[in-house]
Amino acid sequence: MEPLRAASVAWYVTGRFYTAPDKTTQDLGYFLHLQGIAGELFHGAPSEQTACFTFRSAPFRARPVTNGPLSLGLDSTGEFTLYLKRHPGASFDTPDSFSDGEPIATFRRVSVVMGTTLSAPSTSGGLLTLNVFTAALIRSREFEFRGVRYDLKHLLPHGITQWGDASPTPLPAPQGFEQSFAFVGSAIAVGK
Repeated sequence: MEPLRAASVAWYVTGRFYTAPDKTTQDLGYFLHLQGIAGELFHGAPSEQTACFTFRSAPFRARPVTNGPLSLGLDSTGEFTLYLKRHPGASFDTPDSFSDGEPIATFRRVSVVMGTTLSAPSTSGGLLTLNVFTAALIRSREFEFRGVRYDLKHLLPHGITQWGDASPTPLPAPQGFEQSFAFVGSAIAVGK
């Protein structure tokens, strides 16, 4: 199995950010595309309920910085884990359902993540929220999916860089959380 070429698309994800009462945030979601994995990534029409590959981060805390209409959040380094769900059934109403599969890889953000929200004086929320980070693969394990064996250390040995866009419109937060926002992310493979 060849590693993905540097700067080639590694994955597309969608998910949600959840903020807890203690002001920690975590993100979780599922993979729309995972380059190098053959076959359909869903059992049925694409959704969190049918996704075979999910992810969840460890809680983190952002330091706020403001510059006029820009609200910046600097997140410390942290980890997120990818899961293979042999029995799909995740729900955004139950965050733990995204991390109840087989852990297949863990990545660690290698630097501070910067998130930016652009707002206008006449709106109560943001107009646009963006973030970017690089993460190194720190652990992986071999797994079988649709009759083929994989290990992300072969596909993404040097990690990924991901850009994300989040909706400024809050969604209902599940029990134990104060806020929830939907996002989408696109990652490329990091080279040597």
